[in-house]
Amino acid sequence: MTRDGPSSTTRSINSVLLLHVIAVLLALSVAACAADDDSPVASPPVTPGSAFQDVLDAEVASTPSVPGEVLLIRAPGVDFAGASGYFDRERRVPLEPDDGFRIASNTKTFTAAAVLRLVEDGRIGLDDAIANHLSPGATAELVGDGYDTTSITVGQLLTHTSGIYDYATDGAYQGAVVAEPQKRWTRSEQVRFAVDHGDPLSQPGVEAHYSDTGYVLLGEIIERVTGEPLATTYRTLLGFERLGLDHTYLETLEPTPRGVDSPAHQYAGEIDFATADPSFDLYGGGGLVSTTSDLATFYEALFTGEVFDDPSTLATMLQEPDARGAQGTGMGIFRTTIAGEECWGHSGFWGSDVEYCPDAALTIVRSINQALPEDFDPARLEQRVARLALN
Repeated sequence: MTRDGPSSTTRSINSVLLLHVIAVLLALSVAACAADDDSPVASPPVTPGSAFQDVLDAEVASTPSVPGEVLLIRAPGVDFAGASGYFDRERRVPLEPDDGFRIASNTKTFTAAAVLRLVEDGRIGLDDAIANHLSPGATAELVGDGYDTTSITVGQLLTHTSGIYDYATDGAYQGAVVAEPQKRWTRSEQVRFAVDHGDPLSQPGVEAHYSDTGYVLLGEIIERVTGEPLATTYRTLLGFERLGLDHTYLETLEPTPRGVDSPAHQYAGEIDFATADPSFDLYGGGGLVSTTSDLATFYEALFTGEVFDDPSTLATMLQEPDARGAQGTGMGIFRTTIAGEECWGHSGFWGSDVEYCPDAALTIVRSINQALPEDFDPARLEQRVARLALN
């Protein structure tokens, strides 16, 4: 839910999401600001270093709404990981390059890859009707709202072309999360929210509409096909141990890995969501906590043959569906252009973004820990650091 050269679909996703959230949170953010002493935020700690660090420091210093930012750049001859600003804005705890963070919708890339691994194993088909794999309860909810679950396919869920309404970008859902941040949401409640607050957006396969609901359903399908919890399937199907993804985990649905600290505080405007129950974004559309290093490793592994058994599976993942508004859309991943390079990646609600540019072997991973940044241009830093890395 990206940047200079993003697909129109991705830009639309960001715009719609922010408009809904701003409408819900603006009053609360203003109230929080009024309650403060109105003193200016202290300048974040400056870490001396390379040109990459200088660019990073300048961006954080020029965007007061961003509490802090972590950045990783990998390219031939380049391996940079840096941080600027704060892990916790209130306590002025400095952010470190290896701090973890909720990656939100970057989780969708993991979910899509897990489904495609099941396709490779012959346990599911992309053309399978979702009615064949969903629970009777989920099927009944969808059918009751006019969805033909015998026509919607697994592949359409993956490419956001199912026509299923998105609960996560509904203003009423955002308001419910803000009003009761400690509520423990279930997957079935989120599906029910989607059918109660919206109707089918299009016939299956006709149009692209970004849908967390679709990925929540994919999370259920993965669990029903494998008979294992989603957290377990990520680890086994995608090879977390083999790839060394030691700091990536599904928050509250599995134990925090030994030696891994709490993730950085992440904000929506002035509201700190560090203690909010993560279940509002947990079941396949979001939910993973990770680091810049782990995310870089995983996205690179996708493109270098370390996740899929069959090279053609990656081509399937990157294939654009024949649907209106689907330009640049793959399965849990989007195409964009950075510094003239074709890149693939995903962004997340809390300001995370991953981009991998195969031809240049360039990886950019960042998190700004802010869902509602003011006067923030996500393309600016990516374009600058890409040119630095490639020149």
